[in-house]
Amino acid sequence: MSGERVVVIGAGVGGLVSAALLAARGCDVTLIEAAAGPGGKLRSILVDGDAIDGGPTVFTMRDVFADIFAACGADLDDHLQMRSATILARHAWGQDRLDLFADPAASEAAIGDFAGASAAHGYRAFRAEAARIFNALDRPFLRRTNTDPITLGWRMGLRGFADYCTLRPYTSLWRALGGYFPDPRLQQLFGRYATYCGSSPFDCPATLMLIAHVEASGVWLIEGGMHRLAIALEDLGRSLGVTFRYGAAVREVLVERGRTSGVVLQNGERIGATSVICNADPAAIGAGRFGSAVQRATSRIPQRRRSLGAMVWTGRAKTTGFPLQRHNVFFSQDYAAEFTALAKGRLADSPSVYLCAQDRDAAHQAAGQPDSERVQIIVNAPPIGDGRGFTSAEIETCTRQMLDRVSQAGLLLDLAPSTVLTTPAGFESLCPSTGGALYGPASHGWAASFRRQGSRTRIPGLYCAGGSTHPGAGVPMAALSGRLAADCLLQDRASMSRSRPVAMPGGTSTRPATPKDQMAASTG
Repeated sequence: MSGERVVVIGAGVGGLVSAALLAARGCDVTLIEAAAGPGGKLRSILVDGDAIDGGPTVFTMRDVFADIFAACGADLDDHLQMRSATILARHAWGQDRLDLFADPAASEAAIGDFAGASAAHGYRAFRAEAARIFNALDRPFLRRTNTDPITLGWRMGLRGFADYCTLRPYTSLWRALGGYFPDPRLQQLFGRYATYCGSSPFDCPATLMLIAHVEASGVWLIEGGMHRLAIALEDLGRSLGVTFRYGAAVREVLVERGRTSGVVLQNGERIGATSVICNADPAAIGAGRFGSAVQRATSRIPQRRRSLGAMVWTGRAKTTGFPLQRHNVFFSQDYAAEFTALAKGRLADSPSVYLCAQDRDAAHQAAGQPDSERVQIIVNAPPIGDGRGFTSAEIETCTRQMLDRVSQAGLLLDLAPSTVLTTPAGFESLCPSTGGALYGPASHGWAASFRRQGSRTRIPGLYCAGGSTHPGAGVPMAALSGRLAADCLLQDRASMSRSRPVAMPGGTSTRPATPKDQMAASTG
């Protein structure tokens, strides 16, 4: 779109995607990022010279990214090397273990061996239900904006009416899982998918079982780590003419005549724009982080509505005793107590632990274990990074409890002294006005998904993208949000162009009407 000048604030996945897509449509795009490089939460942390994923670790919905690269005239496979994971994740409850596989038949057999034939039958029914819900919502909800219950029903149409009536928004995920899995360990396993959007399985709707279908449809391992995806998106944008400004923070979004007109950087530099896409958390806009002129564009998120935060250890470790896969989960004995503590703003006394062994895959396992390997370890935490935070004693206790949890499964974990720990306070610094909540608002209650900030804001010309906006949290959802923001911007500008009065070629010129002319016309 010739003449369209767009500023994108933030080089997270949503910002990188929207920048590339708009540049591919002919827009003059400048992306401004306070950090030194791209990625946002999809970051890598340099520890003793090793780049280790410090953000999302699971890559799903490959088709979303393939479509984005294709829309930009490129091929995803030319930018990233990846391979499909055979084992999706390894799960442990003390000495008990269960793997889920890319092959659903293998997962069903493993569940049958683990918990009996009835559990295998329950998994088959659960998998079908999760697929049905995902397929019902994919096009009309996940890939569309301006969604509310009535609009969603209209989009699904008569053929989708039966699905619309059985999306299970009023049943909690935990309760629904009890109908498929009498074994509480399997309820924990599939309830954990609620934490993919920073929510509690006891409070989020059963609709979120669709996340299980997304992961079961394929997990890919990116050569070089997940941060390579951010680099690939940056490279795509550069090839299309996007200007990247790193180490530059936006102080203010400008508004003139009721719509955005550009931004002002912290150093006072002003950059004009016809539209602005903000890839920061929308809560930062509502909190006034980008100036009073746009503060009303979004709403502030109260602390009670925030999603989970996390304690994240990133570094190298010596690991013995437990056969790690790329993705590993060590479950607590009392899941309800864990989420009760988090809801009260406390770290759980006995937390579940996720461990990503970045160097592991089936081929690596066969080759033997190295002396040490790159790991990222996550324990859920309350989003209080802009409040009291955690004391050094609380952090030390959490670290010890994390090590105790994995040791109960037989894993001896010796973390290097240089390991980096990021707390909710650290994530608050990375994503201001969130308290360290990693997924925007929590998906609690039937209406939560409809209350998420959409692409458009209350200020014309200002759009939102990122994992805190519609359609939700996670890397593929953030990418879809970037695409939706770009689409909305282009649609709105096209609508403005059509509504502007234009000169009639070949017509006659007439003088402006005078008050005398107007009076004559009114009495004629």
